Amino acid sequence: MIRFATPDDIAAMLAIYAPYVENTTYTFEYTVPTHETFLRRVTQYTRQLPWLVWEENGEVLGYAYGSLPFERAAYAWCAEVSVYLAPKAHGRGIGRKLYAVLEEILWRQGYRVIYALITSENTGSLAFHEKVGYRFSAEFPGCGLKFSRWLGVIWMEKRSNLVETPSCAPVPWCMIVKNDEELANILADLSLS
Repeated sequence: MIRFATPDDIAAMLAIYAPYVENTTYTFEYTVPTHETFLRRVTQYTRQLPWLVWEENGEVLGYAYGSLPFERAAYAWCAEVSVYLAPKAHGRGIGRKLYAVLEEILWRQGYRVIYALITSENTGSLAFHEKVGYRFSAEFPGCGLKFSRWLGVIWMEKRSNLVETPSCAPVPWCMIVKNDEELANILADLSLS
């Protein structure tokens, strides 16, 4: 089941994220954030952007969220997306479903371009993003150092079909999806309910 993350999910999300930090180059963080740091991050991001979890039988198996890749005002219509899954959630379509809902909310908020920033050696993520409609945008070779190795980052993007000039900047997600019923409607619209 897809739902919005709550403070009660912090420990479960950290348990999913920690192996990515400690054992992979998929995130450029060196140390696992503390519970308090991660809670602050979720709280900060969710002021504007959605943070979703996939839960089965009371267990969080994955999460996806939006963040802002740029600070300048002209970039207000750009969002960045990330997804992290527990090992037993891989290959089950959970990441694809989380992304579908996340993207739909972002489009409804008024975002025009969604970016995914992927370590260039993460071929699985590159293939996943291509499969769900992202296209290559830019590459930054050797821009990050982790595990004593220089790593590149590839930016992939997905653009909305809207071409008219917007009347306002994207609105906070909670103005688009005000309750569980409205989230259920999005899931139904995407045939994910």
